[in-house]
Amino acid sequence: MNNLDEIKIESKTCLNDQEQEVKIDNMHMSDQDKNKIEIKNKSGLGEKWPEPIVRVQSLAESNLTSLPDRYIKPPSQRPQTTIIDHQPEVADINIPIIDLDSLFSGNEDDKKRISEACREWGFFQVINHGVKPELMDAARETWKSFFNLPVEAKEVYSNSPRTYEGYGSRLGVEKGAILDWNDYYYLHFLPLALKDFNKWPSLPSNIREMNDEYGKELVKLGGRLMTILSSNLGLRAEQLQEAFGGEDVGACLRVNYYPKCPQPELALGLSPHSDPGGMTILLPDDQVVGLQVRHGDTWITVNPLRHAFIVNIGDQIQILSNSKYKSVEHRVIVNSEKERVSLAFFYNPKSDIPIQPMQQLVTSTMPPLYPPMTFDQYRLFIRTQGYRSYGSLKNYLEIPKDW
Repeated sequence: MNNLDEIKIESKTCLNDQEQEVKIDNMHMSDQDKNKIEIKNKSGLGEKWPEPIVRVQSLAESNLTSLPDRYIKPPSQRPQTTIIDHQPEVADINIPIIDLDSLFSGNEDDKKRISEACREWGFFQVINHGVKPELMDAARETWKSFFNLPVEAKEVYSNSPRTYEGYGSRLGVEKGAILDWNDYYYLHFLPLALKDFNKWPSLPSNIREMNDEYGKELVKLGGRLMTILSSNLGLRAEQLQEAFGGEDVGACLRVNYYPKCPQPELALGLSPHSDPGGMTILLPDDQVVGLQVRHGDTWITVNPLRHAFIVNIGDQIQILSNSKYKSVEHRVIVNSEKERVSLAFFYNPKSDIPIQPMQQLVTSTMPPLYPPMTFDQYRLFIRTQGYRSYGSLKNYLEIPKDW
């Protein structure tokens, strides 16, 4: 039996580390689609993980001198170098830096720079973005405080494969998989039907209020960035946002905690992947590097600027742009002397809108590279392929035409 026939979508199913739960609106589904998403649940999307969960933070705090086998990557996947802190000098090659104030004031150089960043890098840093530095610092420090709580306080919010929302330490349900060296917390902002304060941590005491304010500001920033990306494609400023569902978009947050690692040359904080959603706005740890971006055949370690956001293009924008914009593979390295916290905010299309190349970007010499598919369907197919292939557009083209 085809794996696609064996998937049951529950009312709340998160399909990977950064996704909203899939909510299928039966009023908008054909009988054929309903028959495809039915009855059996052999995908592992249940209430339990395939193996007992071990908190990476607990391992790190147990004074390990060597890395457990479950976290040792194959030689071909290991990082080439171990980086403890910032690189001694800013590398000659690094992701572009965009001044949003200057860009919105009509600076043509910044307009050209962000266009090149989306087409050649898939990543850029933004400064003067409108989010208060005090809020950025508070968000990062509050989440550091959460991860430093006693383990009992955090386990109250332990998550499951059925919904990744909450406190987690692994991705995917593949038994015996080599795991990444991180713990995380995943929660939802939009749509409002998925926003559940009871699933947000209550400690430290200000964390829910702070998260709510932070999420609202990041949604605004996401909308501003969408107008820039749309205009640079030669579209109306609002056109990409409309393709995402207008104001009815999805937004969620994954807070990543990377503990000290006894053998960082053997492990990764996050394995190489591209982001399956629309756009990611990352608040990095500006004291400890970790993010690496693939540029050609080279992994570039990003030097984060203080109070800047790192933005990357996701698969859905690459699809809408007909590959003019690139969703690029990236990963996270760890180190032996410093822990690290980062906040990844995901700005996604409405889950039941078909996403396909914008008509203005399709020509006789550049036909549509991707068939129409909703974000729900895209995430579901990726889920059936296993964690290792998630966010990989090459698999998108292998989706059966009748799916």
